[in-house]
Amino acid sequence: MPDERRPTLTDVAIRAGVSKSLVSLVMRDERGASPETRRRVLEAADELGYHPDSRARLLRSGRSRLLGVVFGIQHPFHADLVTGLYSAARETGYELALSAVTPERDESEAIRGLRQDRCEALILLGPHSSAAALTELAARIPVTVLARGLKIEGIDVVRTADATGTAQAVDHVVSLGHRRIAHIDGGRSPGAADRRRGYRSAMKRHGLEPYIWIVPGGLTEEVGAVAARELLNNLPTAVTVFNDRCATGVLDAFTRANVQVPRDISVVGYDDSSLARLAHINLTTIAQDVPTMTRQAITRLVARLEGTAVAGRESVIPPELIIRGTTAPPRT
Repeated sequence: MPDERRPTLTDVAIRAGVSKSLVSLVMRDERGASPETRRRVLEAADELGYHPDSRARLLRSGRSRLLGVVFGIQHPFHADLVTGLYSAARETGYELALSAVTPERDESEAIRGLRQDRCEALILLGPHSSAAALTELAARIPVTVLARGLKIEGIDVVRTADATGTAQAVDHVVSLGHRRIAHIDGGRSPGAADRRRGYRSAMKRHGLEPYIWIVPGGLTEEVGAVAARELLNNLPTAVTVFNDRCATGVLDAFTRANVQVPRDISVVGYDDSSLARLAHINLTTIAQDVPTMTRQAITRLVARLEGTAVAGRESVIPPELIIRGTTAPPRT
């Protein structure tokens, strides 16, 4: 039976004909080995399939250089944020460790798993934990919250100006000639209150207060479909939706009811997630600036770990309207 054990420094030293300490110097890329010795060691390591365990070396030094990320596996926008976080972390010398929230695994369990992995700090994407739980967590480990507004001492926040985003959505459909504009709400989801406030204020600013109609909604396609069926009872000419995933359910319900978008009703989502960019959805939406948000989240967390100054407690990033195929002037 073949030997499947992992090759060690000793194996490389024997193959290269040098001491174990000399192999260690080469693997750490330190001075002390001649070019010829370095070549022999690296060739031996390559032949044996040896890869240095940098994580173990860091742990021996008391550091893991791991940043834990808690995300919702069911949210397409969280996947975009995780991608951005990897790009932002690449040049910092820190690695990311991911822990997912699923229907069977709550946020506290996801956080506990990362702490057991000896992460030095945490990034929480749109967390649902209570203020008390987050305050207790931040007393034990540096925490940055991404995509949720919070006012908790010791926690950095990076978020979008959500009220501004929904106001942009209303301004857009008003510019097309719409007046009867509804809003499908996000309930208690992170950002929902600000997006609801932005819708109300924009409707009032345009003199459309009598047309304000807020329909209960949420995060998922299923609740979006339910909300759309309520709109069918008195169809407005436009609707702004809490997020792209919910808007996808809205579009599906309208298709099943033979309501054509944007001919019969215009729809605006929020996030500019990968769903919105699919050709068969082609959703007009409000984009959150993922590169800027994720870069600032990483920068803030690393600054806390390295003991350097951090400007303010919160970064609020402007959103951007992305016009695609689900908005048009109302039918006359």
